[in-house]
Amino acid sequence: MKRVRWSDLDAAARGELLRRPAQIVADDVTASVAALIAQVRRDGDVALRALTSRFDGIELDRFEVDAAAFDEAEAALPVELKRAIDEAAKRIRAFHEASMAQPVALDTAPGVRCERILRPIRRVGLYVPAGSAPLPSTALMLGVPAQLAGCAEVVLCSPPRRDGSVDPAVLYAARRCGVRRVFAVGGVQAIAAMAFGTASVPKCDKLFGPGNGWVTEAKRQVSMTEGGAAIDMPAGPSEVLVIADRGCNASFVAADMLSQAEHGRDSQVILVSDDATVLADVAIEIERQLADLPRADIARGALAASRLIEVDSLDDAFDVSNAYAPEHLILALRESRRWLDRVEAAGSVFLGDWAPEALGDYCSGTNHVLPTGGAARYTGGLSVASFQVAMTVQEVARNGLAAIGPCAVELARAEGLDAHRNAVALRLDALA
Repeated sequence: MKRVRWSDLDAAARGELLRRPAQIVADDVTASVAALIAQVRRDGDVALRALTSRFDGIELDRFEVDAAAFDEAEAALPVELKRAIDEAAKRIRAFHEASMAQPVALDTAPGVRCERILRPIRRVGLYVPAGSAPLPSTALMLGVPAQLAGCAEVVLCSPPRRDGSVDPAVLYAARRCGVRRVFAVGGVQAIAAMAFGTASVPKCDKLFGPGNGWVTEAKRQVSMTEGGAAIDMPAGPSEVLVIADRGCNASFVAADMLSQAEHGRDSQVILVSDDATVLADVAIEIERQLADLPRADIARGALAASRLIEVDSLDDAFDVSNAYAPEHLILALRESRRWLDRVEAAGSVFLGDWAPEALGDYCSGTNHVLPTGGAARYTGGLSVASFQVAMTVQEVARNGLAAIGPCAVELARAEGLDAHRNAVALRLDALA
């Protein structure tokens, strides 16, 4: 891990230091992703079969999982795992249900009723990664809010295993959220299939879910293509930034950093501290814990692009964090809540020594589908609102038109839009 002192860097060096690995390779994958999307659009299921064989090493005649596979998955899973999925789903549902947006109805003038009403997106596509590890937790994070929103059709894609099946835990979690249509398709081809539709996979209105740099780029491209699908947010390779002070537990901090580094080689972890000893102790602890991790090679790949940053003060640490806008922000600080007001941009914040980021990944109740790549500057994590559209309604009575019509006439006149003015003025004349 590269160790630097923040005050020694100029603005350009600071920007380069906080650059994500995925941003560095993005230019290399853009053309390849575009070619794969074009292949799926052109050849449909034929392309899905070819690409599944190429990337997943399995020949599939049928992509959709049948009902019997759900039953088999449920029967095969250990009771303890099913209980954990159920427990996590309950907390995720409770938090998301409590934070749902509510309709609004307000009389802005006598006789003028303005409303904001919510409607579920008709057909949504969920992507659950399973490249180096299956993620049933992601099925919960996507499926629960989709169910609460009331989406009529929910499609889920997840990469097939070597035998062509979808991971049983993913299937169980999907069924737990009411998802019935699951397809054994992964990667760029899954995003393209849900965005544009094939003979097997339905075309969706909006796509959701995290993924590697290729999946994230595919989501970006389909969202910008005519006839494609909207997307939730850039939710790419995982990242965490930890701000730690002298009182922190170095083993806790190291474990939190490694929990994100093991996601993939394109993940990034950053530690910022005003204490040089903390940086040194955590670096030592990371090496000690790596020795016992089955995914140590993957974690080392991520650590190669990760950072240990020494700052002069904790205020400077928050300047670094806000500039980076991390997906996950851990405040391993004394009186951590007191510092919360200094956080301007982060996908999800974890306060204190006893809030490991892994709880948010699985079962605290918040959503783990979060903005990456600095997108936390302008958007938040997944919620029920992500699966809804908000429409405004206005109902105007005769006295309402009389009350606010002259205002509209005057503004339309100022803008030189005579047809606008006339649409209101004719009605005012009719009232008179």
